[in-house]
Amino acid sequence: MIKKILVADDDQGILTSLRFLFKSQPYDVTFAHTPQEVLFFVKKERFDLVLMDLNYEQDTTSGDEGLTLIKAIKKLDDELPIVVMTGWASIEIAVVAMQLGASDFVQKPWDNERLISILNQQLLLAAKSRQSNRLSAENQLLKSELGRNEALKPIAHSAPMKQLMCQLEQFSVTDINILLTGENGTGKSMLVNFIHQLSLRAKQPLVSVNMGSIPETLFESEMFGHIKGAFTDAKENRIGRFELADQGTLFLDEIANVPLTQQAKLLRVLEEKQFERVGSSQTQQTNFRLISATNGDLQALVESGEFRQDLMFRLNTLVLHVPALRERQEDIVLLTQDFIEQTAKRYHKAKPTLSAEALQQLQQYRWPGNVRELSHTIERAVLLATESIEVEHLMLTNSASDTNQACDNIDASFTDKTLVEIERKVISSRLNAFSGCASSAAKSLDLSRSAFYRRLDKLGL
Repeated sequence: MIKKILVADDDQGILTSLRFLFKSQPYDVTFAHTPQEVLFFVKKERFDLVLMDLNYEQDTTSGDEGLTLIKAIKKLDDELPIVVMTGWASIEIAVVAMQLGASDFVQKPWDNERLISILNQQLLLAAKSRQSNRLSAENQLLKSELGRNEALKPIAHSAPMKQLMCQLEQFSVTDINILLTGENGTGKSMLVNFIHQLSLRAKQPLVSVNMGSIPETLFESEMFGHIKGAFTDAKENRIGRFELADQGTLFLDEIANVPLTQQAKLLRVLEEKQFERVGSSQTQQTNFRLISATNGDLQALVESGEFRQDLMFRLNTLVLHVPALRERQEDIVLLTQDFIEQTAKRYHKAKPTLSAEALQQLQQYRWPGNVRELSHTIERAVLLATESIEVEHLMLTNSASDTNQACDNIDASFTDKTLVEIERKVISSRLNAFSGCASSAAKSLDLSRSAFYRRLDKLGL
């Protein structure tokens, strides 16, 4: 594989000698004559190694110019290996150079075989280090996702799910951007796994990011990565999610929660597939397939000024709606059986049966939490049951009859109220239920935080 090397020296004779020497090597060589040119090239391109002199026109003996240049290069790219060379070198200067970040040094006049050996060794070490850092970041990402629900093969017995699966199978093999919409808990993440497995990128990583869980202050570091020293707590280089997803699939969950201040930066990466790590001016390329998901109304957010229209157009090339569980009643039995089998296997229990009464309640229940709620309900029931899952093991409090009764009570209490009074009462009640926590109250009402706060302001709450 051809390696890109930047060679820096102000002696034209040295550059000519190196040009002839490197003709027999698999190097793509760029030559620079001054420290300013070196920094220009490092900012503009990505190199595998820098071979540089320590002395230039301003000072031909002390090596200070070269030492300053090493520090400047390391600020731009801390992972870039540097081999220094000088005709006036001493062991002391070489030690200082390596303390500042140089990987090795060579004295002029050099031995050709030794110089080539040093360069190849540093190129190999740098490649191993980059691979190790990438694997470490991928492992950390995988560990952070442990404990989530195991992905299930999509169950599609109902008409809405059959139609959705047909569309997924048709478009998964392409690189088209997909936006999945639907309520919380409908299984959008599981479907993303299915899309990735069918795609041409199946052997590459699937990187999932919950956009609602990233603090605004850490957005750039999480998504783009950062270099060591970019800010106070940046004690080492970090690979961002866009870099991790290179050649694979990037899944941006809860995309509607991206802060407006960060949406332009996100749009640029999606359009140009280019980004810079925080603290670095070096542009990096990335190639990923984009899938995003939301339970919100992006068009409504665009109209309210909370979401960029051009970003929405970038995301919604193909929009697929994931039906709620109450819209796919035919799938409840199969999903339940699958969850029972999985849970029993996970906890090393004998698989219990499902009583007719329990099945009837499962089919009558409205499932506001959708498939996720069904999964948790069955997991709890399997742990509580011995031989058979009964109604009491499900612990479902708002069956169809309960829901109808609750609706009757609400209707009775609101018969003489205006819409504004009803809204004020509902929101006040929900805030009290969550001890004044606006985020939890908003989530329970299926509202974004910004939309919830607008209602609080409108209602004088």
